[in-house]
Amino acid sequence: MSSKFDRNKRLRKIQEENGAHSSSPSSSEEASGEESSGDAVEEIIYKEPSVYDNLLMKLGSSSESVADAFKIRQRQEEGRSDSEEEGVGGPEPLSESEQEDDISGEGTDSESRNCTTEGTLQQPGSIGIREQNEDADSVASDTDEEHGLGLNGQPSSEASAHASSFHEHFGYNLSKEEVDDLSKKKLKYEWEVPAVDMSNCKWVGTGECFLKDDNLYSDYGLKPKLYKHWLDIYNKSGGNDFHSSKQRSFFSLCNSYRDILHSNKKPFYLKGQEEDSNIMETYLMHSLNHIFRTRDLVTKNDTKVAKNKGSAKEGILIGDAFLDRGFTRPKVLILLPLKSIALNVVKRLIRLTPDAHKVNVEHIDRFCDEFGTKKEEEDKDDDDASQNIRGTRKSNSQKSKPSDYQILFGGNNDDNFSIGIKFTRKSIKLYNDFYTSDMIVASPINLHQNWSWLIEVVEQLNRIPSKQHGTDVMRIRQWYLDGYSRFYRQTVLLSYHPNPEINAFFNHHCANYQGKVKLACEYKGVLPKVLLNVRQIYERFNADSIAKADDARLEYFTKKIRGIQNLIIYSLPERKEFYPEIVNMLEGSHNMTCTVLFSRFDMLRVMDLFPS
Repeated sequence: MSSKFDRNKRLRKIQEENGAHSSSPSSSEEASGEESSGDAVEEIIYKEPSVYDNLLMKLGSSSESVADAFKIRQRQEEGRSDSEEEGVGGPEPLSESEQEDDISGEGTDSESRNCTTEGTLQQPGSIGIREQNEDADSVASDTDEEHGLGLNGQPSSEASAHASSFHEHFGYNLSKEEVDDLSKKKLKYEWEVPAVDMSNCKWVGTGECFLKDDNLYSDYGLKPKLYKHWLDIYNKSGGNDFHSSKQRSFFSLCNSYRDILHSNKKPFYLKGQEEDSNIMETYLMHSLNHIFRTRDLVTKNDTKVAKNKGSAKEGILIGDAFLDRGFTRPKVLILLPLKSIALNVVKRLIRLTPDAHKVNVEHIDRFCDEFGTKKEEEDKDDDDASQNIRGTRKSNSQKSKPSDYQILFGGNNDDNFSIGIKFTRKSIKLYNDFYTSDMIVASPINLHQNWSWLIEVVEQLNRIPSKQHGTDVMRIRQWYLDGYSRFYRQTVLLSYHPNPEINAFFNHHCANYQGKVKLACEYKGVLPKVLLNVRQIYERFNADSIAKADDARLEYFTKKIRGIQNLIIYSLPERKEFYPEIVNMLEGSHNMTCTVLFSRFDMLRVMDLFPS
């Protein structure tokens, strides 16, 4: 886990190239005489500047924080104190309002997911004493976790292991050999465990199985305040065994920081309101836990930087422990299809946030107006599906639609939106500037237009930016600088059923170095629901690739299929329930046949029709 580079030597080389050091003749003669000095050899034989070196050289002349960092290290290397450096001032302190605005003083992200607008540069060590004192409870709680103390101070090795999953995942530095291996090898799903409350499903994963029966006294990897708040909500909603619940089980998956494919989540519009809410609560709580753990880490480091700045201990502030952020601040990106669903997700996010951190929710009225409907009535109980949580009154035209259509599209069905959310010490800020937000909630349409564009959006994530967006480059994690951040990104995909597009996305665009977990289910099939005695024909056509499948299907259809008395299904429907409904429409016909066209890329949809 040690860094592959000696940051001190790298900084010395950068300073020399920028004229920061000016060696005298005598000093050069002394250096040349030290033939046996390993340090001297290492300083003379130096590798070509890396991406990080080029970034520092580019930003050094324009960024006061980077220039100050250079000068601090220059003084350390030359044995001079702060008083001997003329014209070097410390960073300007934050005003009280600025301290109130940002709980951690961070201007950037620790584990970036996505970002889209501009922020401001924060000076290193610019955290106020008031913020340090007010955040002392979170610092103390993390200390408890590091010493293996669980809920109510119970000793628990499980609590310690869970608390460390965040630090283990993001603190590990991948080598180039490991990255090359990740890019080449095909992952094998080597273990399986039953899925809670899904008798026909099991979780399968790569690598070693990490799921186990957690200790009842463990907080399952959650920060104590978050765990207590979530447990209170769970108990008030009628739950009585959180340890065995689906929420706790799915959270253990999320907290492993592995990529996850959940392809059997019954949606709210198909009478799956409780299940939908449970899964939503879990990934939102995981997001909050990640954001707050990142905040605590940055706050601790800011406190140490501020305390030791200019002192003899300042040299300890350049180790790997202080590499706690990325190029930008956003940590979580949630992609949703409609504003009505985003409204429900953000409301639930606010509800799951402990009261001490949501004394004020800025722009909540604007958010409800823009993401709800004009006829919406304020619904204070987000769990009551019968009250139509998306706040709608159905028009006459809507009443003629099926019930699932009314529930799904009855609210604000605008599919073009994005919103930044920032968590400060006591507030939640909606409509925050993207580059200074902790979370971004958006639709794929707002970012791009269709599935292929969604893939492009993901491919654009985790790239090294061309501009400095309010980051302290001296605190960027090494693997960000190496361009390896896509191997650290955790992707959670939620779907009602598997399909080729989601499978391909999960296989080719999710490259988490920790591994993958996905749901494997046995389906009952829907063929028994076909009530008529219909001759059903399945004809397979060949296609070279998924990109050419549509053209191959059309060619086969136009040349091979004839007859108006047969039902011909050109392409199987996304939802298997539509198949028996269509076939049953043949009632009253004679010599009934049903022909289904499919290629090898449609096998998942075909398998959904038949009992396992």
